[in-house]
Parts: sequence; structure tokens; C-alpha cells
Amino acid sequence: MSKEFLEVYRKSLEDPVRFWEEQARKLYWREPWAKAYDDSNPPFYKWFVGGKTNIAYNALDVHIKAGGANKAALIWVSPYEGARVLRYWDLYREVNRLSVLLRSLGVERGDRVAIYMPMIPEAMVAMLAVNRIGAVHTVVFSGFGAQALADRIVDADAKLVITADGMRRRGKVTPLKPTVDEALKIAGDDIGVLVYRHVGANVAMRHGKDLWWHEEISKIPPNAYAEPEWVSGDSPLFILYTSGTTGKPKGILHLHGQYMVWVWYAFNHLVGAEREFRDDIVFFSTADIGWISGHHYGVHGPLLNGLTVLWYEDAPDYPHPGVWWEIVDTYKVTHLLFSPTAIRLLMKYGEEWPMRYKLDTLMALYPTGEVLNEEAYNWMRRYLCRERAECQVADIWGQTETACFVTAPGSMNLGGFRYKYGSVGLPYPTLRLVALDDDGRELPPGQKGHIAVKPPLPPAFLHTLWKDPERYVKSYWSRFPGYYTTGDLGYIDEEGHLHILGRSDDVIKVAGHRLSTREVEDILTSHPAVAEAAVVGIPDPVRGEVLGVFVVPKLGAKVTEEEVTQHLRKTLGPVAVVGRIAIVGKLPKTRTGKLMRRVLRALATNQPLGDLSTLEEQEALAELQKELSKSPTAP
Repeated sequence: MSKEFLEVYRKSLEDPVRFWEEQARKLYWREPWAKAYDDSNPPFYKWFVGGKTNIAYNALDVHIKAGGANKAALIWVSPYEGARVLRYWDLYREVNRLSVLLRSLGVERGDRVAIYMPMIPEAMVAMLAVNRIGAVHTVVFSGFGAQALADRIVDADAKLVITADGMRRRGKVTPLKPTVDEALKIAGDDIGVLVYRHVGANVAMRHGKDLWWHEEISKIPPNAYAEPEWVSGDSPLFILYTSGTTGKPKGILHLHGQYMVWVWYAFNHLVGAEREFRDDIVFFSTADIGWISGHHYGVHGPLLNGLTVLWYEDAPDYPHPGVWWEIVDTYKVTHLLFSPTAIRLLMKYGEEWPMRYKLDTLMALYPTGEVLNEEAYNWMRRYLCRERAECQVADIWGQTETACFVTAPGSMNLGGFRYKYGSVGLPYPTLRLVALDDDGRELPPGQKGHIAVKPPLPPAFLHTLWKDPERYVKSYWSRFPGYYTTGDLGYIDEEGHLHILGRSDDVIKVAGHRLSTREVEDILTSHPAVAEAAVVGIPDPVRGEVLGVFVVPKLGAKVTEEEVTQHLRKTLGPVAVVGRIAIVGKLPKTRTGKLMRRVLRALATNQPLGDLSTLEEQEALAELQKELSKSPTAP
């Protein structure tokens, strides 16, 4: 990595508070903070205490006043409606109008608003309007069912729900308003609902409680202005619930000022926007706003930096497997963010699809949300970047708890962009990462352990769990006292690069040997006939655990269970004990393309499947059940 990056990092560790104060001053504050960093009540740390600011003002008003009113803020692409472009002025106008409307409906500073919407421009408008009036949004993934939505409405004590009549996916219409109605039967039917007409579905509306967005907004003048609510830097900004596999979802609470500063800075340096302001940057974020990636890559990160972000309404292979690459060429996309699962899905269709397009504007490809396997990395370098030095593939790492990515390769304005395969980059300034053994001792470079953070925490990190501070301490600070525990396993190499091997509960112990799901899946996808693979641990009375293996062949290719097993054993040796194996056409994934590993584990162990509200296609589940019933044990 460049000397410039290392020097910035080294200096940031000398005085972390001063470093972040210097960054924060580059944004607009109505009033300065009284205290930059408050560590008086650990581990409930706060940044920029008392400073008055507003994230929506910094995302919109600041750029308009600087002459950027006509720059494209959002390019929205739909296979059904074509494209819409919202300039910064358009977005500013609609956010102001909705802010006025929300205030007229009684939403005040600190009130919680649940947003349950598809990937349409009005979802961005809703988020920013809630930000502008100092309220707190909790965005709920539109693939969740009524119970999951109700749980979040109740826990957040939401005053209002903003939704749409329905959404489209793969050519089909899914109603959303009926799900909200069902959720309110559980959460309480006194909560108001604002409904955006998107698909024209005929939905029931409660008199006096449910309001049509288009009818109410028509009463607000086009030039309406909503004075931003100037909130303290340590005020709540949003709550985002982790779905979790068991138990009550955790309400991750991020604070206004510290989230704003971190996301502005981190995104700025990720895309290299500051050193030489790139007016041609078009950041294609494929992440749904129901997840943290959709917040910082799809809304706040690009807008705080005055850039253009692009959203696509549908699946990565609909209406055809080249739709993403078509979008890249049509809209001159420079940066593309996606999940590795989505890329592996597109790899199944073969390289002929991306090779139909030029893709010559691509500067960076950012896989995130899960570990990137080597086969997918090589495929992207060869068929998307075309081996061009000016196009980089860079795995990055972050969590819902960390506001956004906290490690990444050094960006162009920090002295060069170099990605080291297998790593998720160097830690961003002031972040002190360590690997710990099971007893909490710090490990030397190269040794695998629990990835943790030494305070002071950068402003990226959550403040607490909503209404559950005890769980916050137990979940993140009790395993290794004095360290924030990420829950990920990995190691830090000699150069300081972080390597993530998976979640601690995704490590499989076969007869005392620790195998990460990543390393086993990398081996499986190195087979020339395998497009995708997933591995889970299956309890075994003798070995503790054995491998549950799920493989998707490449289109037109065939592979047998015996071949897969031998391929694993050839690399891993006798430790590769396969308990169950299934060769299928699809793996169970969420609507955003994330692998549902817990479902695979449940299938392999004949356990209840749990909540399937985010499952993309039921056919994948049915095929898996059929294959496993035919082959209860591996060869």
C-alpha cells in the first residue's frame, strides 16, 4: 500500500479525536460541538456531542448552494417504466415537500417512522425527508412478511408507516399495503400509513388513518421549503434491525453527526472524489435500502459527496442476464457495488453475456456483504474489467453495526489503489483492528482468530441497541472485555491487511480441525464444472461436525457427487468429511442475492426452516428438499 495512505493512518492513531474533528469541519454545522468525543460512559461512546447539524441539509442544500442544482443525484432504472433522473434540485424539492407533509401529519423531532418500500425514488425521498425533520427512520426490507414488519414497528414505537401499494419483481406484482395492514393488526391499528401509488394495485384504505401520497403531496406547493431540524450530533438518526436467525432482531442505533461524518469521509476516499473532483462518477448501488449497504452506498454516501447514484428496480438477471452490463454501458457507470452471490448467479449464464458490452467506463467493482471467492474474483477481472489496470476489483468489509465499510484498499486520493486478493483491505483511519485467540490474547500477524476493535472506536460504530443497552454490552463487549467483538473470524497479515474467513458460527470443526466456510467453498468453486457452492456444518457424534455441501453446476456442465467429494478430499485431505451433499440448479437466496445459509443448515439437519419471508424463489427450496431426500448421506 502507498506510503501516503500509511502516513495518514499512522497520524490518525496519534490523535484520533483531532483527526475526526478535522474531517467533521469539512461538513456544515449550524453550531460547533461542545465535545468531540465523549467516552465518559463506556462502551456507550458518542462523537460531536452538542454540535447542531442535519444530514439531509449536507446531502442536498450544500450542493445546490455550491452550484450543483442541475447535476444528476439519482438515476432510477426500471424494466417496466424505463428511467427517471432526479437532479439535486428535483430531489431537494420533493424532500422539502414531503418534509412539510410529514410535519403536518404530526411527525416531530425524534419520532420514529417505518419505511417499507421497494427500490423506487420515493423511498430515497422518504428517508431524506425523515432525516430533514430530525425524525428517526427504520427502513424495513420490503421482502419481509407481516410479523417481521410488526416486530420492528412495535420495537421502534413507530408513529407512521410509509409504504407503497405494491412492488414488481421478475415481472410479477407483489402487494405491499396488505402486508402493512396485516402487520398493524399485530402492532396496533392506530398507526397512520402514507401510501405511494407505484403499481396501481387496488388496496384497502382505512378512513382517517391511511393516506395516498399523491393526494396529500398535491396540497403542498412545489416550492415549499422545510427548514431543517438542527439536531445535536449525538441525536438518533436511524434504527436498522438485523434480521438474525433466532431471537428478537437487534435494533442497531446510529447517531446523526457521527454517522454523517464517517459515511461522508469513507465514501469520499473509496471512490477518490476529493483529490480531483470527478464529475463523471456514476455509482451503481445494487443494495436494497432495507440493508445498511443500501443506506450508505445507495443514499447517504454518494449524496453527501455530491455524486450521482444509480438504482435498478429488479433482479440482476431480469429481464435478461446482461441487464446490469447494459445499464453500465447506457449510463456510463464507473463504480459498481454488489454481493458476491449476485455475481456467482450471473456467472452461471456464461461470459458471453458481459462480453456483449463494452464496460469501458468501469473504474471499480466492490463486492460486499459476504466473502468473495477466488473464482468470482478472477471472472470479474477477466470479463468485467477485461484486465484493464484502471479497473479494479476490491472486496470491502463492514457491518450493520459499523455504519458502512471500515476497511478498503487505499483509494486514488490516498496515493494509489491496490487490491490484495483474499483481504478486505487496510483499516480506515483510527480503526485499531486485532485478532484474538479464544482466551482474548492478541495474535501475531497471520494467525487466525476473533476480529475485534480496540477503543477509541471511530465514529462509524453504533452507539447502542435501541431500548436494549444490556444486550448491546452482552453482544459486543462481554466476550473479550475491553474490546468490541465483531463476530467475524479472520487474521491480519504482515502488511496489515485484514482477511475475513467468515462468521464465528460459520466455522466448522471436523474432528478438532477448524475449517472456514470460505476456504471450503473456494475449493469447491475451483472445480471447472462448479458455478456456486455453499457449505454448512452438520453435527456428527464422532467428529463433532461434518460438511454439508451444496453445489450448483455451470450452465451446460455436469458434475457428480463423487466428483465433488473427491475434489474436496484431494485438497483438504481426510479432514474433508462430507456428511450430506446436494447438486442443484439454485441455492436459497434473499431478494437481494444473499445466500440463506441458515436455511441450508436447517435442511441438512432436518430442522425447522424458520422465517422464509425474504426467500427469492420457493423453487430453490423445493429442489433442495427433493435432492436431500434422495441422497441422505454423501458417498
